[in-house]
Amino acid sequence: MLVATFDDSERQIWAGRACAYADTFARLCAHAVPDLLDAGQVGPGVRVLDVGTGPGTVAAAAYARGTKVTAVDAEPTMVELARAAAPAADCRVAVLPDLPFGDGEFDAVVGNFVLNHVGQPRLALSELRRVVGRDGWVALTIWAAPPAPGQTLIGRAIQAAGAHRPPHLPPLPPEEDFARTGQGLTALLDSAGLREASCETLAWNHRVTAEEWWNGPAAGVAFTGHLIQSQPPEVRAEIKRFYDEFSAEFADADGLLTLPHTALLARARR
Repeated sequence: MLVATFDDSERQIWAGRACAYADTFARLCAHAVPDLLDAGQVGPGVRVLDVGTGPGTVAAAAYARGTKVTAVDAEPTMVELARAAAPAADCRVAVLPDLPFGDGEFDAVVGNFVLNHVGQPRLALSELRRVVGRDGWVALTIWAAPPAPGQTLIGRAIQAAGAHRPPHLPPLPPEEDFARTGQGLTALLDSAGLREASCETLAWNHRVTAEEWWNGPAAGVAFTGHLIQSQPPEVRAEIKRFYDEFSAEFADADGLLTLPHTALLARARR
């Protein structure tokens, strides 16, 4: 029951928000793409599946390496953007953990910040293992815990304003959750039957205007955006007030925010 509720909530959170995501948080997530493709050994002639393609950033980068790209996302508006970004790729709507592909159909499978959006991560990984060929790589990124200071900026403002999590935004069921650490992520890959699991930490500074960083959640992008939009008007105003106050901590002389972020990049073989 809880798993279905989590997945349903994710579909609601992302419905119709592809453009708002592409204009804001997608630029953050793009930092990890070259390392992700390297981890999956994505190069010329490789048949690669990009799971949770979003606006097609990974698909386009993979195609530029001379690969045969298939890309899927659960949100139709994301797939529309992916088709525009990577017109030579086979982009289609599909939802983990039920992918419309045969066993071992791909040489590599990659997923950029997608594992945190599924209600059954272990089952999702088992499905990725099924569709990759023998000795093929599965490479994934997730946000690290504890989070870097740049990742906590909006959350700090939400907490300071006294916002409450509404019941229609359930957490991942405890029995499905895993530690967002290198050890936790590699253990999850092992539990799905993958081999030679390893993990590294990616760290970078995301430079962005305060307005752009706020525009994503203000438009309802991701969990934090949906949480903000679920609050009464007076609480939303308080969140913005605290955001303006806290964001000044990251502002440079030129007015841009420098937001430190860390992510985990893991890979394993079929």
